[in-house]
This record gives sequence, C-alpha cells and structure tokens, in this order.
Amino acid sequence: MSKQVILVTGASSGFGLMTARALAQAGHTVYASMRETRGRNAPQVAAVAEWAKAEGVDLRTVELDVQSDASADAGVANLLGEAGRLDVVVHNAGHMVFGPAEAFTPDQFIQQYDVNVLGAQRVNRAALPHLRGQREGLLVWVGSSSTRGGTPPFLSPYFAAKAAMDALAVSYSTELALWGIETTIMVPGAFTKGTNHFAHSGKPSDEARAAEYEAGPYAGVADKALKGLASLEPADADPAEVARAIVRVVDAPFGKRVLSR
Repeated sequence: MSKQVILVTGASSGFGLMTARALAQAGHTVYASMRETRGRNAPQVAAVAEWAKAEGVDLRTVELDVQSDASADAGVANLLGEAGRLDVVVHNAGHMVFGPAEAFTPDQFIQQYDVNVLGAQRVNRAALPHLRGQREGLLVWVGSSSTRGGTPPFLSPYFAAKAAMDALAVSYSTELALWGIETTIMVPGAFTKGTNHFAHSGKPSDEARAAEYEAGPYAGVADKALKGLASLEPADADPAEVARAIVRVVDAPFGKRVLSR
C-alpha cells in the first residue's frame, strides 16, 4: 500500500470523522474538511489535532464549505499548496431531513440538492483538474441504501437528493475512467445510532401541513418509520465499519476497486 493524500468532506463528525481517522491510522495523509474552522468548529479542529498527535498519524483539517464555490476552490488549493498532491476524494458531506414530503418547501428541496449533490460537484470541479493532470485518482461517494431499494416514508427530500448524487457518481465513473480516475459508491445501511445523521435531521418548514399528516391517517407513522429503521439495524451494528470499508477500497490495487459496495 502506498501512502496517499486524501480529502474527506463533511468530516467534523459522524461517518466523515470516522473515515478520516481510519484512513490516517492506515498510514495516509488525510485532510478532514469542515466549515467554520475558526468559528463553531474551532473546538473540533483542536480535537482533531490533539487526536492526531496522540495517535502519531497525519490527520489535518482544512476549511471547506461544500455549499460555496469559492470555499471549495480555496480548500482544495490550500491542500495542494501544503501537501503537493491529492489522490483520493471522499464525498461524504451531506444532510438529512425528516417529515412529510408535502410539508417541505421547494427551497428546502433545493437546500438538500445543494448539500448532497451540488456540494460534490463543487469539490469535483476544484479537485478533478489536478487528478486528471496526474492521470490517477479515486472518488469515493458515500451514498444511501435508499438508492438500492427500500424507501420508508418521510425521508423523500433526502432520498431524492441521494438518488441524484448516485446518478451523478455513475455518470462521472464513465467520464473519468479513461483519465485513470476510479469510482466507488459506498452504500451504508440505515445506521440510526452512532452518528448524528438522524439526531441532526431537518424538519419541514410548513409546520401546519406537517401537523395535518400527524392529525390524519398518518398519525404515528413517523415514529413507526423511525422505529422500523432502528429494528433493521443489528444490535451490534458499528458505523465505524463504513469507515473501515472505505479504507479497504482506498488500499485496494488500481483496477480492483468495484463501482458499488
């Protein structure tokens, strides 16, 4: 295994932070990207630095907001200026919302697409010229099991955005292969514990319309949906296994990485 320089987006917590740590422990130089590194995420930046020093690994942080073209460009440029190269991009940044689809405004749908789809596009536009120039690289897209079937209610905006991201990843895979850039779509299960994915999920803006669902024939369905997802999760489910699976993909020889896992 050769040491690689890796960018992980949305790495302040959850799958992103787990993945950044696991890749660093595997011997790579890893940049955990996050927003507001001098603001609300400043304590997390300090925590990452402290952990990296204690573990003796090369894990760094970089300011990068996937919802900003300028921030994505600057974040990748800063990484390249410091590390001199970039080999792998892990598209992990994302956000979930929960509630009846009808109760979400079009602007909320746009927000979901902006984070989960356009965020990856911004990072790709910043990073791909370098990867294409070196004729070698890897994109890892952290997708959703919803794109492989099974869609419980009240997650429509998130699932729609993840389906769009999945389609984008597949299209990129064919357009980048001849540049020597491989693609893997990682498909985690519905981990309801161990990350802040569900805990920090957004709510519909149209509270009155959401209340109509709760007062009508869908009363209690939201709670049943969450409990149903939790019941599908084995008691010993470990979200860190997603990070370990990404490490195995990164460490696999060129030409041996599968498109979807």
